Parts: sequence; C-alpha cells; structure tokens
Amino acid sequence: MSGATTKAAAERGAALTLQNLTVTYDRHPAVHHVSGTLKAGSLTAIAGPNGAGKSTLLKAIVGELRPAEGRIEHGLAARDIGYLPQAAEINRRFPINVLDTVLLGDWHQSGAFGRVARAARERAQEALSTVGLDGFERRPIGSLSAGQFQRVLFARLLMQEARLILLDEPFTAIDARTTHDLLALVSRWHGEGRTVVAVLHDFEQVRSHFPETLLIARELIGWGPTTEVMAPANLLKARAMAERWDETAPVCEPAA
Repeated sequence: MSGATTKAAAERGAALTLQNLTVTYDRHPAVHHVSGTLKAGSLTAIAGPNGAGKSTLLKAIVGELRPAEGRIEHGLAARDIGYLPQAAEINRRFPINVLDTVLLGDWHQSGAFGRVARAARERAQEALSTVGLDGFERRPIGSLSAGQFQRVLFARLLMQEARLILLDEPFTAIDARTTHDLLALVSRWHGEGRTVVAVLHDFEQVRSHFPETLLIARELIGWGPTTEVMAPANLLKARAMAERWDETAPVCEPAA
C-alpha cells in the first residue's frame, strides 16, 4: 500500500475512540474509566508507571481482553490492526525460520493454511532487507539475538501493511543500533499516514520521537501533545496514583 493510499485510508476513519473504558482482571480494575480519541495518522506513546495498565489497554484494543465497561470504537477489520506483543510473550522455541515468520504477516491474503504466492515471498525478502536482515531467511528464530528477533517482528508488520499499529514495549532489552533503526521505521509508518501507538518506559524516547502521549496510571492522567502531557506535575501525579492504588478494590460504578 502506497503512502498516499494509506493517508487516504486514515482520513476515512482509522481513528480510535475509547468511551468510558474499564478493563479488569478477576473483577479488579486494571484500566479504569478511560475516555479519549486517538487521531487518525497520529504517532502516540502510552506512558506511565509500572503496573499502570499500559499493556492491558493495548490488549483490549486488539481484542485479547473484553471491556468490563465502556466501548472501543475504531471501525477497522482485524487485518487492518497490526499488533506486536511484548517479546516475553512470544515462544521463540517454536521450530520456524525467519522467512516463514515474516510471511505470517501476509495471513490476510494467504489465509492460515493457504499457499504463499511468489509475490508474497518477494515482499517478505524486501521487508527483511528493510530491517537489515538480508541472508537471515533460513535461520531458526530461536538462534537470533533479541535485537535480531525484534527486527523480524517488525518485518512481519511491514508485510501486514496495517492501518493501526500497536507496539507493546518494542525497544525493551534490545541494542541501541536496533532501537535506532526500528524507531526510523516507526517514523516511516507515521510519515505514510498510519496510526501508530507504542507502550514505552523510556521517557526520553517518548519526548524525542512521539508527538502525542497517553499518560496513564490505571486512570487517565493526560492525553494530547507530549510536551504538555509529560509535564513534571503530571508525572508526579501518575506516580502518586500508582503508589496508592488498591489492588483489591472492586470495579466502581460509572459516574452518573
């Protein structure tokens, strides 16, 4: 999909809206009455203290968790949403090589058990070249370093050509060179008009590379321009809210 095509698609409604969203684990709130709108074509970081509900929010958006209250509205098909979970959640012992892993990003074209077209293989080769992994096609994923494997997963996202891309801690425990290269790819997606959201712990990365930020501490602290949301007062508020959060608190009722 060309950049112009992607921008047109974004303008037709790739924005995402959260309406009074609450997500729970065992009836205890992990994300608590969050409302707001993700702009189409925006580049947004989700930031906050440990245990703030950042990854939970992504899982709810992608459909892995059902809201206890509220709604998530985006009007996108599953194939239009690209999701990269935390590396720790991916089983790298599965006997699959690099090329076949990247080709999984073409599932919406070939199907789960369909024959992979020659054109798809050529696109997969191009994606690997884009992330700097020429010659790695036949290597088993279990033999890769953390940074190399993350490059493979970004290549898989390239294959999918999603309109909404969700990244959960994509730069954790990888080398500086890989982080630099993958941030450049994120910037490229943004330039093409795709909507990109990334959970991040590094506040300097947030400030340097993400013009929009959603700051959360189970509850929403701020959502908007990074320079405003990441103000010291908001960061102190987020830390204080995280420290006093009661893990045993029941799900509260929405305000009237």
